[in-house]
Amino acid sequence: MSIRGWRIQDIRFWRQELNLSLENMVLEVEALLTLRTRLERALAGCSEPLDVTLQCLAERENRVGIDLVHDEVEKELKKQKEVIESVSALLQRTLEQTTEQIRLNRSMKYWLEKDLRDKFQAEQIDDHCCILSRSSAEAPPAEGGTTAPGATLTPKEWEFFSEQNVRKAEREKNNSASLRALAESLLEQTGSDLRHMQLAVEAALERRVQETKAAKQLLEDRLYKVLEEIGSLEMSMATLRAAIADKRAPLSVAQARLEVRGRRPHVELCQDDAQVQLRTEVRELSSHVQRMSETLSLSEAELQALTRRQLDLEEEIQVKAHSLYVDEVVCTRLWQSVVIHAF
Repeated sequence: MSIRGWRIQDIRFWRQELNLSLENMVLEVEALLTLRTRLERALAGCSEPLDVTLQCLAERENRVGIDLVHDEVEKELKKQKEVIESVSALLQRTLEQTTEQIRLNRSMKYWLEKDLRDKFQAEQIDDHCCILSRSSAEAPPAEGGTTAPGATLTPKEWEFFSEQNVRKAEREKNNSASLRALAESLLEQTGSDLRHMQLAVEAALERRVQETKAAKQLLEDRLYKVLEEIGSLEMSMATLRAAIADKRAPLSVAQARLEVRGRRPHVELCQDDAQVQLRTEVRELSSHVQRMSETLSLSEAELQALTRRQLDLEEEIQVKAHSLYVDEVVCTRLWQSVVIHAF
């Protein structure tokens, strides 16, 4: 085989190597473009859970009284916020790395294509030279000049140039593969983490709702008993007032008789049986009225205490009802609207 024949064979060998590297690079660029789209979708998919988390935290700040506590739901929501923000930052960095790797791959693709074009042109020229050598020495020369800048390179340097392109392409291909593996793992973990945190928040909300409902029911039971006590006490007080009224009439009559008999003249104003009986009657009736009045006063104080307890219970029930609205109606419905897709 002539020197030109060996030369053409070398060119064809490196064209094959460059073609293989170019095909791999094209595949890597396409794979990274697809990956970049998935990363962008995943990053966008983090916004809804984060918005819902922040909205739930803000809504739960509107709880009042004793229910404004850092409970399990609060801890899970804050944990969810930290996880989403951390994952979003990691996705953003990976997206930037992917974009940069696409740029590097496209740059490498450009140099491979340029080297291939040069190799193709060189092979055509050498093929033409072989035809000229076999046909006639008088054939017209190929178009273009007789010298080129590359003529200063040695065959080793020429081979090293293409070898470097192939090696660089292989390095970028390996870097792309590593980045894709890392991104695939990140996307899978992101979806898993978001679904896990969503379930954790929903479970915490459900437990909190059940606890609040139980506490509210207990308060309502207590309020029912208090209202029963108030009703019973009011009936008792009404009976006492009626009894006191019943006693005051005969007491007034007895006191009036005693006063009138106290006007008897001289020796007639004696302590006869009628006088003694009147005094005894007034004393007994007064004692009964006083005892019933004291009992009525105690009942009134007890009624005031029960009324205050009623108001306190009604306020606590209102607090629980508001907390239930926040957790069961607002937050639970917000989370039920969130759909975590596979990225």
